[in-house]
Amino acid sequence: MEDLKNIIAGCRVNDRKSQEKLYKQFYPAFFALCKTFFSDNHDILTALNNGMLKIFRNIGQYDPSRGEFFNWCYTIIRNAALTLVRDKRANLTVELKDDLNVYTTINPFRQFEWKDIYVYLDKLPAGTRAVCSLFYLEGYNIREIGEALELKDGTVKWHLNECRNKLKVIFEQSPIIERSA
Repeated sequence: MEDLKNIIAGCRVNDRKSQEKLYKQFYPAFFALCKTFFSDNHDILTALNNGMLKIFRNIGQYDPSRGEFFNWCYTIIRNAALTLVRDKRANLTVELKDDLNVYTTINPFRQFEWKDIYVYLDKLPAGTRAVCSLFYLEGYNIREIGEALELKDGTVKWHLNECRNKLKVIFEQSPIIERSA
């Protein structure tokens, strides 16, 4: 692989070949990230491509002294995915009670490999999948998820409870891999 610094320098001057190299280099990781939010390949690629476009447009703002380039890009891609989740959710008008406190902090995915996690996430509804991914895989707390997805805390808690209930049924009905007790 060509040195990342050279690729970034090329991207800063809008060199299309450098942009293509950067896209191809990070594509597997960013595709996997977007797959935690969406099961439909069209939505996955839309979020990924929206994020990459933001990276290319704002690459001049990247400051190496503030952190790793991959982490900077990862945040942009994740935010692009969250924006798409919010946009898709905008059509839903479900109001949930704020007094729902039934959710779990036990990570149901801790014993799985990444490839297996995607199989289970694909079986969850889009909104629940997004909340579940942010809470269990990204480490966001309820308030942060609510702010990111523009949801009330009670709605986030409901999604976490829904995630746990649906995963329990999914794990019981179709065990894909052996799980340790």
